[in-house]
Amino acid sequence: MRKTIAALTVGLLAAATSIAAVAQSKVDNELSQATQTIQSLTGAQSTAGIPDAVLKSAKCVAVIPKMLKAGFMVGGQHGDGFATCRTADGRWSPPAPFQMSGASFGAQIGGEEEGYVMMIMNDQGMQTLDSGHFKVGAGVNAAAGPVGRDADASGGWNAAILTYARAKGAYAGATLNGAELNQNHDATKQLYGRQVSFTRILDGKVTMPGDSAAHDFVSTVHQAVASASNQ
Repeated sequence: MRKTIAALTVGLLAAATSIAAVAQSKVDNELSQATQTIQSLTGAQSTAGIPDAVLKSAKCVAVIPKMLKAGFMVGGQHGDGFATCRTADGRWSPPAPFQMSGASFGAQIGGEEEGYVMMIMNDQGMQTLDSGHFKVGAGVNAAAGPVGRDADASGGWNAAILTYARAKGAYAGATLNGAELNQNHDATKQLYGRQVSFTRILDGKVTMPGDSAAHDFVSTVHQAVASASNQ
């Protein structure tokens, strides 16, 4: 009997470890995809990129590398993403995991969008993101972002949140109004080993996870902004 119980215990522990490993691998993979999305910011052609002025002025960057469509023709979309914000000491915060869901968004470039990027441009947008729960365009001004690495200050620049769709390495302004963002508590626990509020993460009040994928994501955002600032 004792041997049977011991065997069951070992089996349950092994199963739990395997489940945790799968969950961690999923978060790492999503972080890597978000990093690749950010890397494309500096490699985009001048006619189809996020303007340097937007990059260097952004207070936060939120990336959804892949949106999954639900339903046929008419339905919704859902995706997992990560956000990072400038902190009081001038650094970029550890990644804050979130989920975004909403009605199907029309193609902005042609073909399937690979993901979305939200550039948070002012304190109002930053405070809204800090809450870990908000609907784009509800109570905070959001607009399709201007396109072109050297684009001038045209329509939409006064918005708290500038939104973009990405497909085949190129970017175009996207309409995300109505999409709802919520903190991803499961991914948060995987990264930090416990539940941590969106505010504490984005304010830089938690230690950066030892996970290399998390470091790569934040470092890549820093490099993209630094590159834009040097132009």
